[in-house]
Amino acid sequence: MTEDTTDEWDTTDGTPPPFPIPRTCPYSLPPEYRGLREQRPVFRATLPSGHEVWIVTRHEDVRAALLDPRLSSDRGDPNFPEMIATAKSDRDSTLSLAGMDAPRHTRMRKAVAGEFNPRRMEALRPRVQQIVDDCLDSMLAGPRPADLVKALSFPVPSLVICELLGVSYTDHEFFEERTARMLNVTRPPLERQEAFFDLQSYLDSLVTEKEKSPGDDVLSRQVTGDRVYDHAELVDLAFLLLTAGHDTTGNMISLGAMALAEDADLRERVASGQTLAVVDELLRYFSITDLITGRMAKEDTEIGGQVIRAGEGVYALGGAANHDPEVYERPDEIDVDRGARGHIAFGLGAHHCLGYGLARMELEVVYETLVRRVPGLTLTEKVEDLPLKNDLAIFGLHALPVTW
Repeated sequence: MTEDTTDEWDTTDGTPPPFPIPRTCPYSLPPEYRGLREQRPVFRATLPSGHEVWIVTRHEDVRAALLDPRLSSDRGDPNFPEMIATAKSDRDSTLSLAGMDAPRHTRMRKAVAGEFNPRRMEALRPRVQQIVDDCLDSMLAGPRPADLVKALSFPVPSLVICELLGVSYTDHEFFEERTARMLNVTRPPLERQEAFFDLQSYLDSLVTEKEKSPGDDVLSRQVTGDRVYDHAELVDLAFLLLTAGHDTTGNMISLGAMALAEDADLRERVASGQTLAVVDELLRYFSITDLITGRMAKEDTEIGGQVIRAGEGVYALGGAANHDPEVYERPDEIDVDRGARGHIAFGLGAHHCLGYGLARMELEVVYETLVRRVPGLTLTEKVEDLPLKNDLAIFGLHALPVTW
């Protein structure tokens, strides 16, 4: 599969395109990325929030930016370059791990990292398999065509994260709708703020329940563990795990299922036991979290030959880096043999995705089960007609109509 590379940005007049640049095809990153990476790899742009930032596109420079401790992730700073305008009071409340710096980030991450170690993920695999099978049982027994997004992509990670956190799955529509509204770049700031506070209030009550009556889940183990925990920080952690734990994986399930339905070689690779290689190549190729790597320079910092002044914002585009021909031969093709484990789809450094092992395991189980149980999976609409999630900070599909 090859992405569309037409209409690349012409840099001859020196004017960068508006940012972010929308994707126009499920298989394609913005074609302008190529021209930017080659001709203006670190360029100035204005975000929808009004913040002026530096955009970094080359693999080497993106890695440098994500690993540089002089570039802060602290979204509690009122000058932090948010992609979308936020109400001021947002910053006085929940901050997830992704929006913190050391030492607070180090302490909070260390406290929960063991919940996502390889041993726990393997112990969880049978339950994930059961959830996937149950969702497919319902889909296969229902009418055709079916929307795979509603039938599989979002129920699976939502059920998994609900069980991990001890959240009732009956509440999944509540937090999925609030998460989508909060991340929607087209919604007014006050609407997104309302969704944010709804989620925060819900999770604050959830943590209070765990404190009164702990169970066998991630949040309860934080409450009953040896360390002294902070209620507000535990709400922060729940916020990150609940919102990130279903949205990113759900979108990758949809895009991966689309690719499997269209590509017989991918299906054969999965059937022959190469699923994790397929997962990593698809993570590299689709790079759905391309726009969530905001940073702010704490001091003057040089990235890719460009001096970033203290107080200036930086966005390191993992998608552009994951398609850098200096690192990946024929980067705009899906090639399972390339060995894509070095991709930056999960970020890098101190803020490397905490749940990456869970996400890879869920994707592995879903793709293997789809190939085994639904070998005739077929799209019922042309790829170019599929509704894209260009209105959200995380790329994906709003729907994926399929039959079998």
